[in-house]
Amino acid sequence: MAKWHKTKYPGIRYREHPARKHGIQQDKYFAIRYQKDGIRTEEGMGWASRGWTLQKVNAKLAELKENQRTGQGPQTLREKRDLLKDKCEQELAEQERQNRENILFTDYFAEVYFKTALISKKPETCRTELQYFKNWIEPAFKSKPFKEIAPLHCEKLKKKLLSSGRTPRTLQYIFAIIRQVWNMAKRDGLISSESPTKHVSVPKIDNKRLRFLSHDEADILLNELSNRSLQLHDISLLALHCGLRAGEIYGLSWNDIDLDRGLISVKDTKSGHNRPAFMTKPVKVMLADKKQSASSGIVFSDRHGRKIKQLSNAFSRAVTKLGFNDGIIDHRQKVVFHTLRHTFASWLVQGGTDLYTVQKLMGHSSFEMVQRYAHLSKGTLQKAIENMEKNMLAESNVIELKQKTG
Repeated sequence: MAKWHKTKYPGIRYREHPARKHGIQQDKYFAIRYQKDGIRTEEGMGWASRGWTLQKVNAKLAELKENQRTGQGPQTLREKRDLLKDKCEQELAEQERQNRENILFTDYFAEVYFKTALISKKPETCRTELQYFKNWIEPAFKSKPFKEIAPLHCEKLKKKLLSSGRTPRTLQYIFAIIRQVWNMAKRDGLISSESPTKHVSVPKIDNKRLRFLSHDEADILLNELSNRSLQLHDISLLALHCGLRAGEIYGLSWNDIDLDRGLISVKDTKSGHNRPAFMTKPVKVMLADKKQSASSGIVFSDRHGRKIKQLSNAFSRAVTKLGFNDGIIDHRQKVVFHTLRHTFASWLVQGGTDLYTVQKLMGHSSFEMVQRYAHLSKGTLQKAIENMEKNMLAESNVIELKQKTG
C-alpha cells in the first residue's frame, strides 16, 4: 500500500503513484482531514495530473471549515458533490423540459403523429390528412411550438378556410386533425393544456345523406353494375340488402359466412362492436355461387388475390351513365356507394321496422344516428298529425250538431 506523506498545510497529505509521472515528479494524490460534528473525517481530493495542487487543496479545505463555522454551504466534499450532482440533474431536467416545450407542432406532426397514423389509419385517410396538413395546418402553425399556439391562430385558420370557399365540413376535419395531434402530444408530456380548437366555434352542419334509391332505381343500378363488373355488383348487393359498409365487405372472409343459417359475422366495424347481418335470398344465392369458385379465404379480393383497399371507380361511372346525379349540387342528395347502405335502412323503416331494430342491424353506436329515418315511418309522427285531424273533425261535427239542434 502506498505511503502517505505530510505537507506544510495542516490536514493535507498525499501519496505518490508508483509508476505515473506528473512533470519530472511522481504523480501525487491529495487527501484532506478535518473534524465534523466531533468525528474525524478524511476525503480524497484528486491527482495532481488532474489539476490539483497543494494551494487548491488548502483553499478547498479552508472553504469547508468556514462553512462548518457559519453553518452555510456544503460542509463535506460528499455534500458538495451531491449538491453539484443535484444541480446538474436539475439543469438537465430543465433543459429537457424546455426542449420538449419548444418542439414545433409541425415537426411533431411529421415525426410522431403521422408515422403513427401510417400504421393505424387507412391509406386514404393518411393521404387526406397529409394534404390538409400541407395546404392549411403547416402554413398556419409553421415555426410555432405548442406553447405558442393559441385559439387566435385557430380563429385565423378558420377565417382563411371559410373565406377560401372551403365547407364547414372541411373545417371540422382540419380541426379534428389538430385536436388529435394536440392530444397525442399531451399524452407524451409535451403540453398540458387542452387543444386551442376547443375554444373556437365551428359552424354546425347536417352532413347526413338524404338520398335513397327506390326499388326500381336499385334494380337498374345493379343491372348496370353487373354489366361492368360482377364483383362490383356483388359488393353493391351486400351493401344494399345487408347494410354493410364498404370496409366491412372488404374484410369478410369465408369463415364469416354461414350459408346454412343465412348469417354473416361482421367484424372490425366502425363502432368497434361485432354484429350479425342477415342474408336475403339474392345474397345467399350470390354467396353460394361465389363460394364454389373461391380460391382464397377472402370473399372479395383484388386481381392479385389480396384484400380490396378501395372501391372501383366503375361504380361512379355507372351512376353517371344512369344520370342519378344530374343537376344535383347538394352532396347529401348525390348517389354514392354509401347510398346503398342508407337505402337499406330507409327500406327497413318504410316496411314498418322499428328504429331500435334498424340501429342494431346497421351497427350504429347510438340511437341518435337512426333518428334521421323516423320521417319515413308512417308511425309516430305521421299518425300524430292524422289523429289531430280526426280530433279536429270530430269536434267540428259536435259544434255543428249543437248549432242545428239549438
